[in-house]
Parts: sequence; C-alpha cells; structure tokens
Amino acid sequence: MDKKEENKLDTDWDKIDEERKHLYILGRDVSEIPCFRNSFLYGISGGFGTGLGTFMFTSRTKLSVHVSFATFIATTVSYWFYCRYNYSKTKFLYSQLKTAMKQQALYEGTSIEEEVTKRAKSV
Repeated sequence: MDKKEENKLDTDWDKIDEERKHLYILGRDVSEIPCFRNSFLYGISGGFGTGLGTFMFTSRTKLSVHVSFATFIATTVSYWFYCRYNYSKTKFLYSQLKTAMKQQALYEGTSIEEEVTKRAKSV
C-alpha cells in the first residue's frame, strides 16, 4: 500500500467521524460519557425481556409494561453505578501507575533504585 492509499483511507475515516450524528443532552455529547451506552443497552434488553416474559405468563398488558419499565430503570441505574465504580477505580490505578513509572524513570541507575528494589524483595 502506498502513501496515497493510506492518506485516502485516513481521510475516509475522518469523513465518517464528521458525518456521525451526535446526541447532546444538557450540553454533553452522550457518546463520550463512559458507561452510558452499555448501561442503556443492558437496561433496554433487560426491560424488554422481563416485560415480554411477564406478558407471556400473565397476559396482562398494563402489568407487563410496569414491570418492564421498572426493570429498565433498575438495570440501567445499577449497571451505571457498577460500571462507573470500576471506571473510577481503574482510572485511579492508572494514575498511580503513571506516577510510579515517572518515578522509576527518574531513579533509574541511582542508589535510590537499589534501595527500592531491596525493599521490594524483602516484602
């Protein structure tokens, strides 16, 4: 593949990104909110499944709609909190790792590095 073809592919992806429609809620692009998509997909599928199951067993439309909506809300909110907790925890661990890697780069080849490795081995 030559340079012209690579540049053409890059511009094609740029066009696709520009053409993509964005949904803004309260001034924020929802596609950039972590866990938003997965929370709603799990909520929708869980609500649909329980609503359909309730309707199949009871044949009561109003009850199945209420159960479906309640399951949608409960699943969306619970998965949102679970996902955001894991996201925050991972983000915190990455920031700690980034700091440790900077410290390692500063101490590399010094006597401080030898002390740290000795302490790490003794623990």
